[in-house]
Amino acid sequence: MPNGRLHCWPMPWRACKHEMAQHDAAQHAMTAAGPIRARTDGADRLVEADEALAGLQVRLGGAYPGVIAIPALLALVRKARSTGLSLGAMIAVEDEAQPLSFRAHASAQDDGAHIEITEWRLAAGAWAADGNGPDAIALLRQLAEAHIVLDAEQRVISGLVDGSDLHLLAQAIHQGFGRYWTDLLAVEGSSHHLPLHWRLLDDASVSIEGSVRRWKARLLPLRGGGFEVLLVAETVPPVPASVIPETPQVAMAQPDWKGLLGHNLAPALRVPVNRIVANAETIRTRLAGPIAESYVGYAGDIAEAGRHLLSLVEDLADLETVEDEHFAPAPDHIDLADCARRAAGILGVRAQERSITLALPPESALAPAVGEFRRVLQILLNLIGNAIRYTPGHTTVRIETGFEQGLAWIAVADEGQGISPEQAARVFEKFERLGRSGDGGSGLGLYISRKLARAMGGELSVESAQGGGARFVLCLPADNRAQMSALG
Repeated sequence: MPNGRLHCWPMPWRACKHEMAQHDAAQHAMTAAGPIRARTDGADRLVEADEALAGLQVRLGGAYPGVIAIPALLALVRKARSTGLSLGAMIAVEDEAQPLSFRAHASAQDDGAHIEITEWRLAAGAWAADGNGPDAIALLRQLAEAHIVLDAEQRVISGLVDGSDLHLLAQAIHQGFGRYWTDLLAVEGSSHHLPLHWRLLDDASVSIEGSVRRWKARLLPLRGGGFEVLLVAETVPPVPASVIPETPQVAMAQPDWKGLLGHNLAPALRVPVNRIVANAETIRTRLAGPIAESYVGYAGDIAEAGRHLLSLVEDLADLETVEDEHFAPAPDHIDLADCARRAAGILGVRAQERSITLALPPESALAPAVGEFRRVLQILLNLIGNAIRYTPGHTTVRIETGFEQGLAWIAVADEGQGISPEQAARVFEKFERLGRSGDGGSGLGLYISRKLARAMGGELSVESAQGGGARFVLCLPADNRAQMSALG
Protein backbone atom coordinates (compact mmCIF):
# COMPACT_ATOMS: atom_id res chain seq x y z
CA MET A 1 0.00 0.00 0.00
CA PRO A 2 1.53 3.45 -0.91
CA ASN A 3 3.23 5.33 1.91
CA GLY A 4 2.25 8.82 3.00
CA ARG A 5 -1.50 8.29 2.98
CA LEU A 6 -3.60 9.26 5.93
CA HIS A 7 -4.42 6.48 8.38
CA CYS A 8 -7.71 7.53 9.94
CA TRP A 9 -11.28 6.39 10.48
CA PRO A 10 -14.01 7.39 8.03
CA MET A 11 -14.81 10.89 9.31
CA PRO A 12 -16.38 14.19 8.21
CA TRP A 13 -14.25 16.76 6.46
CA ARG A 14 -14.40 19.15 9.39
CA ALA A 15 -12.45 16.59 11.49
CA CYS A 16 -9.49 16.03 9.14
CA LYS A 17 -9.91 18.52 6.29
CA HIS A 18 -6.24 19.37 5.77
CA GLU A 19 -5.06 15.78 5.42
CA MET A 20 -7.99 14.68 3.25
CA ALA A 21 -7.83 17.69 0.88
CA GLN A 22 -4.75 16.34 -0.90
CA HIS A 23 -6.23 12.86 -1.07
CA ASP A 24 -9.64 13.94 -2.38
CA ALA A 25 -8.23 16.39 -4.92
CA ALA A 26 -7.29 13.37 -7.04
CA GLN A 27 -10.51 11.46 -6.37
CA HIS A 28 -14.04 11.78 -7.75
CA ALA A 29 -16.79 10.96 -5.26
CA MET A 30 -18.77 8.28 -7.06
CA THR A 31 -21.42 7.78 -4.39
CA ALA A 32 -21.92 9.00 -0.86
CA ALA A 33 -22.40 6.88 2.23
CA GLY A 34 -25.61 8.37 3.59
CA PRO A 35 -26.77 12.00 3.48
CA ILE A 36 -24.10 14.68 3.09
CA ARG A 37 -24.60 17.53 5.54
CA ALA A 38 -23.21 21.06 5.67
CA ARG A 39 -23.81 24.45 7.33
CA THR A 40 -23.44 28.01 6.06
CA ASP A 41 -23.23 31.32 7.88
CA GLY A 42 -25.11 34.57 7.22
CA ALA A 43 -22.76 35.42 4.35
CA ASP A 44 -23.51 32.10 2.59
CA ARG A 45 -20.05 30.81 3.39
CA LEU A 46 -19.59 27.06 3.72
CA VAL A 47 -18.27 26.81 7.29
CA GLU A 48 -18.92 23.13 8.01
CA ALA A 49 -19.31 20.28 5.52
CA ASP A 50 -18.92 16.54 5.15
CA GLU A 51 -16.00 15.21 3.11
CA ALA A 52 -17.69 14.82 -0.28
CA LEU A 53 -19.14 18.36 -0.48
CA ALA A 54 -16.05 20.05 0.96
CA GLY A 55 -13.85 18.22 -1.56
CA LEU A 56 -16.11 19.32 -4.42
CA GLN A 57 -15.98 22.92 -3.12
CA VAL A 58 -12.18 22.89 -3.33
CA ARG A 59 -12.07 21.19 -6.75
CA LEU A 60 -14.40 23.83 -8.19
CA GLY A 61 -11.99 26.57 -7.15
CA GLY A 62 -13.73 27.66 -3.96
CA ALA A 63 -12.16 28.20 -0.56
CA TYR A 64 -12.98 26.21 2.54
CA PRO A 65 -14.33 27.87 4.57
CA GLY A 66 -15.64 30.16 1.86
CA VAL A 67 -18.64 31.25 -0.20
CA ILE A 68 -20.42 28.30 -1.86
CA ALA A 69 -18.71 27.63 -5.19
CA ILE A 70 -21.70 25.84 -6.77
CA PRO A 71 -23.95 28.57 -8.26
CA ALA A 72 -27.19 26.53 -8.16
CA LEU A 73 -26.59 25.49 -4.55
CA LEU A 74 -25.72 29.08 -3.59
CA ALA A 75 -28.97 30.31 -5.14
CA LEU A 76 -30.97 27.63 -3.31
CA VAL A 77 -29.40 28.53 0.06
CA ARG A 78 -30.00 32.27 -0.45
CA LYS A 79 -33.66 31.67 -1.38
CA ALA A 80 -34.17 29.42 1.65
CA ARG A 81 -32.67 32.07 3.95
CA SER A 82 -34.68 34.91 2.48
CA THR A 83 -38.04 33.06 2.55
CA GLY A 84 -37.49 31.07 5.72
CA LEU A 85 -38.68 27.95 3.90
CA SER A 86 -37.18 24.53 3.43
CA LEU A 87 -36.42 24.18 -0.29
CA GLY A 88 -35.10 21.37 -2.46
CA ALA A 89 -33.75 20.98 -5.99
CA MET A 90 -31.78 18.62 -8.24
CA ILE A 91 -28.38 20.12 -9.03
CA ALA A 92 -25.88 19.13 -11.73
CA VAL A 93 -22.26 20.28 -11.88
CA GLU A 94 -19.10 19.48 -13.81
CA ASP A 95 -16.61 17.91 -11.40
CA GLU A 96 -13.31 18.03 -13.29
CA ALA A 97 -15.08 17.32 -16.62
CA GLN A 98 -17.29 14.62 -15.09
CA PRO A 99 -21.04 15.38 -14.80
CA LEU A 100 -22.19 15.00 -11.20
CA SER A 101 -25.75 15.32 -9.90
CA PHE A 102 -27.34 15.38 -6.46
CA ARG A 103 -30.52 16.42 -4.65
CA ALA A 104 -30.02 19.33 -2.25
CA HIS A 105 -32.31 20.49 0.57
CA ALA A 106 -31.66 23.84 2.26
CA SER A 107 -33.42 25.28 5.32
CA ALA A 108 -32.86 28.54 7.21
CA GLN A 109 -31.18 28.06 10.57
CA ASP A 110 -30.11 30.82 13.00
CA ASP A 111 -28.12 33.31 10.91
CA GLY A 112 -27.27 30.79 8.19
CA ALA A 113 -28.66 27.62 6.61
CA HIS A 114 -28.52 23.87 7.00
CA ILE A 115 -27.82 21.78 3.85
CA GLU A 116 -28.55 18.09 3.33
CA ILE A 117 -27.57 16.35 0.09
CA THR A 118 -28.78 12.92 -1.10
CA GLU A 119 -28.71 10.91 -4.37
CA TRP A 120 -25.08 11.96 -4.96
CA ARG A 121 -23.88 10.22 -8.12
CA LEU A 122 -22.35 10.60 -11.53
CA ALA A 123 -24.93 11.69 -14.08
CA ALA A 124 -26.39 8.98 -16.34
CA GLY A 125 -23.97 7.88 -19.04
CA ALA A 126 -20.87 9.26 -17.30
CA TRP A 127 -17.73 7.21 -16.88
CA ALA A 128 -15.26 7.54 -14.05
CA ALA A 129 -11.63 8.06 -14.91
CA ASP A 130 -10.59 5.31 -12.51
CA GLY A 131 -12.89 2.65 -13.98
CA ASN A 132 -15.56 2.91 -11.29
CA GLY A 133 -18.48 3.63 -13.60
CA PRO A 134 -21.87 1.97 -13.07
CA ASP A 135 -21.16 -0.72 -15.64
CA ALA A 136 -17.75 -1.45 -14.13
CA ILE A 137 -19.25 -1.76 -10.65
CA ALA A 138 -21.98 -4.07 -11.95
CA LEU A 139 -19.28 -6.24 -13.54
CA LEU A 140 -17.34 -6.28 -10.27
CA ARG A 141 -20.42 -7.55 -8.43
CA GLN A 142 -20.72 -10.39 -10.93
CA LEU A 143 -17.03 -11.32 -10.60
CA ALA A 144 -16.91 -11.08 -6.81
CA GLU A 145 -16.95 -14.39 -4.96
CA ALA A 146 -17.64 -12.79 -1.58
CA HIS A 147 -19.90 -9.87 -0.67
CA ILE A 148 -19.65 -8.41 2.83
CA VAL A 149 -21.93 -5.61 4.06
CA LEU A 150 -20.48 -3.28 6.71
CA ASP A 151 -21.83 -0.53 8.93
CA ALA A 152 -20.38 3.00 8.87
CA GLU A 153 -17.52 1.91 11.15
CA GLN A 154 -16.64 -1.06 8.91
CA ARG A 155 -18.10 -3.71 11.20
CA VAL A 156 -19.65 -6.82 9.62
CA ILE A 157 -23.46 -6.81 9.22
CA SER A 158 -23.93 -9.66 6.77
CA GLY A 159 -22.12 -11.55 4.05
CA LEU A 160 -22.48 -13.98 1.17
CA VAL A 161 -19.65 -16.27 0.02
CA ASP A 162 -19.63 -18.27 -3.24
CA GLY A 163 -16.01 -19.34 -3.64
CA SER A 164 -15.35 -23.04 -3.07
CA ASP A 165 -12.07 -22.27 -1.25
CA LEU A 166 -13.63 -19.61 1.01
CA HIS A 167 -15.44 -21.88 3.46
CA LEU A 168 -13.28 -20.64 6.36
CA LEU A 169 -14.15 -17.04 5.46
CA ALA A 170 -17.84 -17.98 5.34
CA GLN A 171 -17.58 -19.40 8.85
CA ALA A 172 -15.72 -16.32 10.04
CA ILE A 173 -18.42 -14.02 8.64
CA HIS A 174 -21.16 -16.14 10.19
CA GLN A 175 -19.44 -15.98 13.58
CA GLY A 176 -18.06 -12.47 13.21
CA PHE A 177 -21.08 -10.16 13.11
CA GLY A 178 -20.09 -6.90 14.75
CA ARG A 179 -16.35 -7.43 14.20
CA TYR A 180 -14.19 -5.29 11.94
CA TRP A 181 -13.99 -6.91 8.52
CA THR A 182 -10.20 -6.59 8.50
CA ASP A 183 -10.14 -9.07 11.40
CA LEU A 184 -11.49 -11.79 9.10
CA LEU A 185 -8.64 -11.65 6.54
CA ALA A 186 -5.18 -10.15 6.14
CA VAL A 187 -4.60 -6.86 4.31
CA GLU A 188 -1.20 -7.16 2.68
CA GLY A 189 1.30 -4.46 3.62
CA SER A 190 -0.66 -3.31 6.66
CA SER A 191 -0.08 -4.14 10.30
CA HIS A 192 -2.94 -2.00 11.63
CA HIS A 193 -5.44 -3.81 13.83
CA LEU A 194 -8.20 -1.28 13.16
CA PRO A 195 -9.63 -0.47 9.72
CA LEU A 196 -8.01 2.37 7.84
CA HIS A 197 -9.96 5.03 5.99
CA TRP A 198 -12.06 3.21 3.37
CA ARG A 199 -10.30 4.91 0.45
CA LEU A 200 -6.99 3.44 1.63
CA LEU A 201 -8.47 -0.05 1.78
CA ASP A 202 -10.20 0.14 -1.59
CA ASP A 203 -8.35 -2.02 -4.15
CA ALA A 204 -6.05 -3.43 -1.47
CA SER A 205 -4.53 -6.90 -1.90
CA VAL A 206 -5.73 -9.35 0.74
CA SER A 207 -5.05 -12.96 1.65
CA ILE A 208 -7.74 -15.28 2.95
CA GLU A 209 -7.17 -18.28 5.18
CA GLY A 210 -7.77 -21.53 3.33
CA SER A 211 -7.38 -19.98 -0.13
CA VAL A 212 -4.14 -20.03 -2.13
CA ARG A 213 -5.52 -17.48 -4.56
CA ARG A 214 -4.63 -13.78 -4.52
CA TRP A 215 -7.55 -11.40 -3.86
CA LYS A 216 -8.43 -7.74 -4.26
CA ALA A 217 -10.86 -5.97 -1.95
CA ARG A 218 -13.11 -3.29 -3.45
CA LEU A 219 -15.05 -1.05 -1.04
CA LEU A 220 -18.21 0.68 -2.26
CA PRO A 221 -19.91 3.27 -0.02
CA LEU A 222 -23.63 2.60 0.43
CA ARG A 223 -26.08 5.45 0.06
CA GLY A 224 -27.77 4.71 3.38
CA GLY A 225 -24.43 4.55 5.25
CA GLY A 226 -21.89 1.78 5.55
CA PHE A 227 -20.00 -0.08 2.86
CA GLU A 228 -20.08 -3.12 0.60
CA VAL A 229 -16.87 -5.13 0.33
CA LEU A 230 -16.38 -7.13 -2.88
CA LEU A 231 -13.63 -9.74 -2.89
CA VAL A 232 -12.45 -10.45 -6.44
CA ALA A 233 -9.91 -13.17 -7.23
CA GLU A 234 -6.81 -12.18 -9.18
CA THR A 235 -5.84 -15.79 -9.89
CA VAL A 236 -7.76 -18.92 -10.80
CA PRO A 237 -7.93 -21.84 -8.35
CA PRO A 238 -5.38 -24.59 -8.98
CA VAL A 239 -6.65 -27.72 -10.65
CA PRO A 240 -6.46 -30.74 -8.29
CA ALA A 241 -4.04 -33.40 -9.53
CA SER A 242 -6.79 -36.00 -9.27
CA VAL A 243 -8.66 -34.49 -12.22
CA ILE A 244 -5.62 -34.16 -14.52
CA PRO A 245 -5.54 -37.05 -17.01
CA GLU A 246 -2.48 -39.27 -16.78
CA THR A 247 -2.48 -39.94 -20.52
CA PRO A 248 -3.93 -38.07 -23.52
CA GLN A 249 -6.51 -40.85 -23.89
CA VAL A 250 -8.14 -40.05 -20.52
CA ALA A 251 -11.08 -37.70 -21.13
CA MET A 252 -11.49 -34.63 -18.95
CA ALA A 253 -14.62 -34.64 -16.80
CA GLN A 254 -17.42 -32.52 -18.17
CA PRO A 255 -18.33 -29.51 -15.99
CA ASP A 256 -21.44 -29.88 -13.85
CA TRP A 257 -23.88 -27.21 -15.00
CA LYS A 258 -26.61 -28.33 -12.59
CA GLY A 259 -27.98 -25.38 -10.67
CA LEU A 260 -26.22 -22.82 -12.88
CA LEU A 261 -29.39 -21.02 -13.97
CA GLY A 262 -31.67 -21.38 -10.98
CA HIS A 263 -29.08 -20.73 -8.28
CA ASN A 264 -26.71 -18.35 -10.04
CA LEU A 265 -27.90 -16.74 -13.26
CA ALA A 266 -31.60 -16.26 -12.46
CA PRO A 267 -31.03 -14.18 -9.28
CA ALA A 268 -28.38 -12.13 -11.10
CA LEU A 269 -30.71 -11.45 -14.05
CA ARG A 270 -33.83 -10.55 -12.06
CA VAL A 271 -32.49 -7.24 -10.70
CA PRO A 272 -31.28 -5.68 -13.99
CA VAL A 273 -34.29 -6.92 -15.98
CA ASN A 274 -36.72 -5.61 -13.34
CA ARG A 275 -34.90 -2.29 -13.46
CA ILE A 276 -35.26 -2.17 -17.25
CA VAL A 277 -39.01 -2.83 -16.95
CA ALA A 278 -39.44 -0.24 -14.18
CA ASN A 279 -37.53 2.45 -16.09
CA ALA A 280 -39.43 1.70 -19.29
CA GLU A 281 -42.74 1.99 -17.44
CA THR A 282 -41.61 5.30 -15.94
CA ILE A 283 -41.00 6.60 -19.46
CA ARG A 284 -44.21 5.07 -20.86
CA THR A 285 -46.38 6.68 -18.18
CA ARG A 286 -44.53 10.01 -18.57
CA LEU A 287 -43.62 10.09 -14.87
CA ALA A 288 -40.18 11.39 -15.83
CA GLY A 289 -41.66 14.21 -17.94
CA PRO A 290 -43.48 14.77 -21.23
CA ILE A 291 -42.27 12.85 -24.29
CA ALA A 292 -43.47 12.33 -27.85
CA GLU A 293 -46.20 9.74 -28.39
CA SER A 294 -43.93 7.55 -30.52
CA TYR A 295 -41.50 7.19 -27.61
CA VAL A 296 -44.36 6.10 -25.37
CA GLY A 297 -44.87 3.18 -27.74
CA TYR A 298 -41.16 2.39 -27.79
CA ALA A 299 -41.04 2.37 -23.98
CA GLY A 300 -44.06 0.06 -23.88
CA ASP A 301 -42.31 -2.34 -26.25
CA ILE A 302 -39.19 -2.30 -24.05
CA ALA A 303 -41.24 -3.00 -20.92
CA GLU A 304 -43.11 -5.86 -22.59
CA ALA A 305 -39.87 -7.38 -23.93
CA GLY A 306 -38.38 -7.11 -20.43
CA ARG A 307 -41.35 -8.94 -18.93
CA HIS A 308 -41.05 -11.62 -21.60
CA LEU A 309 -37.35 -12.09 -20.82
CA LEU A 310 -38.07 -12.20 -17.08
CA SER A 311 -40.82 -14.77 -17.64
CA LEU A 312 -38.45 -16.89 -19.72
CA VAL A 313 -35.76 -16.71 -17.02
CA GLU A 314 -38.29 -17.79 -14.37
CA ASP A 315 -39.55 -20.64 -16.55
CA LEU A 316 -36.03 -21.94 -17.19
CA ALA A 317 -35.17 -21.68 -13.49
CA ASP A 318 -38.36 -23.58 -12.60
CA LEU A 319 -37.57 -26.17 -15.26
CA GLU A 320 -34.20 -26.75 -13.66
CA THR A 321 -35.87 -27.10 -10.26
CA VAL A 322 -38.59 -29.59 -11.20
CA GLU A 323 -36.18 -31.78 -13.18
CA ASP A 324 -33.79 -32.08 -10.25
CA GLU A 325 -34.00 -35.65 -8.93
CA HIS A 326 -33.94 -34.34 -5.35
CA PHE A 327 -36.81 -31.85 -5.83
CA ALA A 328 -39.63 -32.32 -3.31
CA PRO A 329 -42.40 -29.78 -2.58
CA ALA A 330 -43.20 -28.96 1.04
CA PRO A 331 -46.73 -30.31 1.69
CA ASP A 332 -49.14 -28.19 3.70
CA HIS A 333 -52.87 -27.91 4.41
CA ILE A 334 -54.36 -25.57 1.79
CA ASP A 335 -57.74 -24.65 0.31
CA LEU A 336 -57.94 -24.83 -3.48
CA ALA A 337 -60.92 -22.45 -3.56
CA ASP A 338 -58.92 -19.86 -1.61
CA CYS A 339 -55.94 -20.36 -3.96
CA ALA A 340 -58.26 -19.76 -6.92
CA ARG A 341 -59.53 -16.48 -5.47
CA ARG A 342 -55.97 -15.31 -4.80
CA ALA A 343 -54.81 -16.16 -8.35
CA ALA A 344 -57.85 -14.44 -9.85
CA GLY A 345 -57.11 -11.34 -7.77
CA ILE A 346 -53.59 -11.18 -9.16
CA LEU A 347 -54.79 -11.59 -12.76
CA GLY A 348 -57.97 -9.54 -12.44
CA VAL A 349 -56.61 -6.43 -14.15
CA ARG A 350 -55.36 -8.45 -17.12
CA ALA A 351 -58.80 -10.06 -17.48
CA GLN A 352 -60.53 -6.65 -17.33
CA GLU A 353 -58.28 -5.31 -20.07
CA ARG A 354 -59.65 -8.04 -22.37
CA SER A 355 -63.23 -7.75 -21.05
CA ILE A 356 -63.07 -11.32 -19.71
CA THR A 357 -65.14 -12.31 -16.69
CA LEU A 358 -63.60 -14.59 -14.08
CA ALA A 359 -66.35 -16.74 -12.55
CA LEU A 360 -65.01 -17.91 -9.17
CA PRO A 361 -66.22 -20.46 -6.62
CA PRO A 362 -68.59 -18.88 -4.07
CA GLU A 363 -67.05 -17.52 -0.86
CA SER A 364 -68.61 -20.41 1.06
CA ALA A 365 -66.92 -23.03 -1.16
CA LEU A 366 -64.08 -25.02 0.39
CA ALA A 367 -61.74 -27.53 -1.24
CA PRO A 368 -59.21 -28.62 1.44
CA ALA A 369 -56.16 -30.33 -0.05
CA VAL A 370 -52.58 -31.25 0.78
CA GLY A 371 -49.95 -29.46 -1.31
CA GLU A 372 -47.41 -26.64 -1.28
CA PHE A 373 -49.30 -23.33 -1.38
CA ARG A 374 -46.68 -21.48 -3.44
CA ARG A 375 -46.53 -24.20 -6.08
CA VAL A 376 -50.32 -24.56 -6.31
CA LEU A 377 -50.64 -20.80 -6.78
CA GLN A 378 -47.97 -21.00 -9.50
CA ILE A 379 -49.97 -23.66 -11.34
CA LEU A 380 -53.23 -21.69 -11.10
CA LEU A 381 -51.58 -18.48 -12.28
CA ASN A 382 -50.36 -20.38 -15.32
CA LEU A 383 -53.74 -21.98 -16.07
CA ILE A 384 -55.82 -18.82 -15.55
CA GLY A 385 -53.22 -16.68 -17.34
CA ASN A 386 -53.33 -19.00 -20.36
CA ALA A 387 -57.13 -18.91 -20.38
CA ILE A 388 -57.11 -15.10 -20.38
CA ARG A 389 -54.45 -15.00 -23.12
CA TYR A 390 -56.02 -17.47 -25.53
CA THR A 391 -59.78 -17.09 -25.04
CA PRO A 392 -61.69 -14.42 -27.02
CA GLY A 393 -62.58 -11.13 -25.38
CA HIS A 394 -66.05 -10.60 -23.81
CA THR A 395 -66.18 -14.24 -22.67
CA THR A 396 -66.04 -16.01 -19.32
CA VAL A 397 -63.34 -18.12 -17.67
CA ARG A 398 -64.95 -20.44 -15.10
CA ILE A 399 -63.10 -21.78 -12.06
CA GLU A 400 -64.77 -24.63 -10.16
CA THR A 401 -63.73 -26.89 -7.27
CA GLY A 402 -64.89 -30.22 -5.86
CA PHE A 403 -64.00 -33.66 -4.45
CA GLU A 404 -63.85 -37.09 -6.04
CA GLN A 405 -62.48 -40.41 -4.72
CA GLY A 406 -60.17 -38.94 -2.09
CA LEU A 407 -58.97 -36.12 -4.34
CA ALA A 408 -59.68 -32.41 -4.23
CA TRP A 409 -59.84 -30.83 -7.66
CA ILE A 410 -59.96 -27.39 -9.23
CA ALA A 411 -60.86 -26.79 -12.88
CA VAL A 412 -60.21 -23.79 -15.15
CA ALA A 413 -62.46 -23.72 -18.24
CA ASP A 414 -62.34 -21.13 -21.01
CA GLU A 415 -64.51 -20.41 -24.07
CA GLY A 416 -61.72 -20.49 -26.62
CA GLN A 417 -61.32 -22.62 -29.74
CA GLY A 418 -61.02 -25.81 -27.73
CA ILE A 419 -58.45 -28.57 -27.86
CA SER A 420 -58.39 -31.71 -29.98
CA PRO A 421 -57.42 -35.17 -28.61
CA GLU A 422 -54.13 -34.94 -30.52
CA GLN A 423 -53.36 -31.52 -29.00
CA ALA A 424 -54.36 -32.76 -25.54
CA ALA A 425 -51.72 -35.47 -25.82
CA ARG A 426 -49.01 -32.93 -26.71
CA VAL A 427 -49.91 -29.85 -24.70
CA PHE A 428 -47.92 -30.91 -21.61
CA GLU A 429 -44.73 -31.64 -23.52
CA LYS A 430 -41.66 -29.50 -23.03
CA PHE A 431 -41.50 -26.39 -25.28
CA GLU A 432 -44.85 -27.30 -26.89
CA ARG A 433 -46.91 -24.28 -28.01
CA LEU A 434 -49.35 -26.05 -30.36
CA GLY A 435 -48.18 -24.10 -33.38
CA ARG A 436 -48.53 -20.67 -31.75
CA SER A 437 -45.65 -18.30 -32.39
CA GLY A 438 -44.95 -14.76 -31.28
CA ASP A 439 -47.37 -15.00 -28.33
CA GLY A 440 -44.67 -14.45 -25.71
CA GLY A 441 -44.93 -17.97 -24.30
CA SER A 442 -41.98 -20.28 -23.66
CA GLY A 443 -43.85 -23.57 -24.05
CA LEU A 444 -42.75 -24.58 -20.55
CA GLY A 445 -45.61 -23.44 -18.32
CA LEU A 446 -47.85 -26.49 -18.65
CA TYR A 447 -44.91 -28.91 -18.60
CA ILE A 448 -43.68 -27.38 -15.33
CA SER A 449 -47.22 -27.27 -13.90
CA ARG A 450 -47.79 -30.99 -14.51
CA LYS A 451 -44.38 -31.85 -13.02
CA LEU A 452 -45.30 -29.82 -9.93
CA ALA A 453 -48.73 -31.46 -9.66
CA ARG A 454 -47.24 -34.95 -9.85
CA ALA A 455 -44.49 -34.05 -7.36
CA MET A 456 -47.27 -33.15 -4.89
CA GLY A 457 -48.97 -36.50 -5.43
CA GLY A 458 -51.60 -35.16 -7.81
CA GLU A 459 -52.24 -34.77 -11.53
CA LEU A 460 -52.92 -32.09 -14.13
CA SER A 461 -55.05 -33.01 -17.15
CA VAL A 462 -57.02 -31.32 -19.91
CA GLU A 463 -60.34 -32.06 -21.60
CA SER A 464 -62.83 -30.29 -23.84
CA ALA A 465 -65.17 -27.95 -21.98
CA GLN A 466 -68.92 -28.05 -22.46
CA GLY A 467 -69.89 -25.64 -25.19
CA GLY A 468 -66.35 -25.42 -26.55
CA GLY A 469 -63.06 -24.34 -25.10
CA ALA A 470 -60.58 -26.23 -22.93
CA ARG A 471 -60.93 -27.37 -19.33
CA PHE A 472 -57.75 -27.96 -17.29
CA VAL A 473 -58.18 -29.93 -14.06
CA LEU A 474 -55.69 -29.99 -11.17
CA CYS A 475 -56.17 -32.84 -8.67
CA LEU A 476 -54.40 -33.10 -5.32
CA PRO A 477 -54.76 -35.40 -2.31
CA ALA A 478 -57.76 -34.23 -0.29
CA ASP A 479 -57.30 -33.00 3.25
CA ASN A 480 -59.89 -35.39 4.69
CA ARG A 481 -59.66 -34.09 8.25
CA ALA A 482 -60.35 -30.50 7.15
CA GLN A 483 -63.11 -31.70 4.85
CA MET A 484 -64.84 -33.60 7.68
CA SER A 485 -64.51 -30.59 9.96
CA ALA A 486 -66.09 -28.32 7.33
CA LEU A 487 -68.97 -30.75 6.75
CA GLY A 488 -69.53 -31.28 10.47
